[in-house]
Amino acid sequence: MPNFLPLATTPLETPLLRAIRDIHTRFTPLHDGEVASYIPELGKADPDHFGIAVATTDGHVYEAGDTAVPFTIQSVSKAIVYALALDMLGSEKVEAAIGVEPSGEAFNSIRLKADNRPFNAMVNAGAICCSGLLAEAAGDEAFELIRTTLSRFAGRELEVDDAVFQSERQTGDRNRAIAYLLRTYGGVRGDVDHILDTYFRQCSVLVTARDLAVMGASFANHGVNPVTGEMVASNYAVARTLAVMISSGMYDFAGEWIYRVGVPAKSGVGGGILAALPSQLGLGIFSPRLDAHGNSVRGLRTCSALSDAFDLHMLSRRDDVRTCIAADYDFRTVPSKPGRQPHEQSILEQRSGSIRVLELAGKLSFATMDYVTRRLTDPAGVPAFLILNLHRVSTITDAGLRLFTGLIRNQLPASTTTVIAGVEGNSPVAPQVKAMKEEGVRVRIFPTYDAAVDWAEDQIVYRHGGFSQIGIEADLSGQALLAGLSPQELADLSRLGTRVVFDAGTRIIDANEPPARVYFLVRGMVSVRSMHDVRLSTLIPGMAFGELALIDQPRSADVWADTEAVCLEISAEQFRAFQETHARAADRIMRNLAILLAGRVRMATARIDMLTG
Repeated sequence: MPNFLPLATTPLETPLLRAIRDIHTRFTPLHDGEVASYIPELGKADPDHFGIAVATTDGHVYEAGDTAVPFTIQSVSKAIVYALALDMLGSEKVEAAIGVEPSGEAFNSIRLKADNRPFNAMVNAGAICCSGLLAEAAGDEAFELIRTTLSRFAGRELEVDDAVFQSERQTGDRNRAIAYLLRTYGGVRGDVDHILDTYFRQCSVLVTARDLAVMGASFANHGVNPVTGEMVASNYAVARTLAVMISSGMYDFAGEWIYRVGVPAKSGVGGGILAALPSQLGLGIFSPRLDAHGNSVRGLRTCSALSDAFDLHMLSRRDDVRTCIAADYDFRTVPSKPGRQPHEQSILEQRSGSIRVLELAGKLSFATMDYVTRRLTDPAGVPAFLILNLHRVSTITDAGLRLFTGLIRNQLPASTTTVIAGVEGNSPVAPQVKAMKEEGVRVRIFPTYDAAVDWAEDQIVYRHGGFSQIGIEADLSGQALLAGLSPQELADLSRLGTRVVFDAGTRIIDANEPPARVYFLVRGMVSVRSMHDVRLSTLIPGMAFGELALIDQPRSADVWADTEAVCLEISAEQFRAFQETHARAADRIMRNLAILLAGRVRMATARIDMLTG
């Protein structure tokens, strides 16, 4: 027999990886520019090294070329140290000391603004001022604090190239002049040599192109390192740092950069470029040949080629707010789940417009959440129960959350109960939803859509007298699974089974055990829960569970007694014996089971149709 198993284990090449490799191949022959030599140790770099790395916000890294070759971070460090200062010292103190305007001059210009502040934190004057603020606050621990922060952004421990540090220290007269100028006007305080040592060491930290990509992705991921999952900077610090990077990160080439590439970036004279496109990717490039502005020649060409190829320019977004609502329906168009007693089903059918569901998706931002609120301005379309399913929501921005909270607190009438579904413990928006409730927003929260629908339906049934029988024993004739059986057949089945009582808190069915029994709930209430203890549905008298035992199919959930529960228990063997003596009744039960399962499929299909349009 021929063997069709794949022989190779090499992963298939994705389109983005292929594009990165093609760009690397295209620009490798480019030999324009010169290696920086004003710091002697930098002049020793191999001019032919060239590496490209792209890190996504879900932690995947694409690489081509010399992405593992270490080089010193140099001015790329300025962006991360600025974010550190904003978080550690507070924006008021940092922004009072350092401006945010582009200078239009070389990165090492010995010039301050008219108010004697550095123009921004991406030029040497601003970076030295930033290091000085940290040195003033942390003393001798300032550099270790910086090194640790750089390491957290990179997702690994970074070290210093001591030879480069000593070389910078010995040739750093221009930076000394900048530092003394700053001290003259109060921009830095204390020992200039100590401040400059902190700054020179910061610039001498060794990184790779991969490190820069992960650092960029940490900025793109709103301050969370996507590889380690660690929060490395606040959203405020990230947004302000990216703003300065976009205007000043590429020195006096910044205007051309934002016009042609349109991605926040920071370059360094070691040949590195870090770029960060919010919510999408981080880019790290290493190529030591620099142009007249001090930017990597191949790095610039690479960024431009990637931006053109994939339309990455940050001002070229084409988002449609309407895509945030995947579906909008009530139970006139999507039927509720079958399996309730007839009078309960009748209550729900008569009030099928009492529950409205909005299936939300993607990012809930200012614009998308505004669109959601506008869908709910017609009072006639606001039901008794509004279910907002967030299962497909990846992010809620601060502005989106304010509108979300305002919708519930101020827009919806008091007669509407808002229910949020789809926020299991691993949901990316679960912490925000939980915090919203803790702040007093009146909302019901359920981990799954099914649990939310069950609860809302239970409330409707209860409000219209449907649960008066919870404490009363239900007759088997009301069981949907036993519909159509004669009184004699019901009596024979009842005699065949065993009456069992479960105390509140008892696990009646373990999903890990083989399906062996079906239970008809006679009195009390039970819940169906996932193996992660997420409530999936609530069952009341007149409903059955464990039906899969009749067709010998494995279970996928546990069943627990919420109150004392009285059940008629019938084993699979007892049902087979009933089949032999009551063939018509057994066939009817199997037909009812098929109807119930088909009803669940219809509900799922209707939801899929709504979601897919």
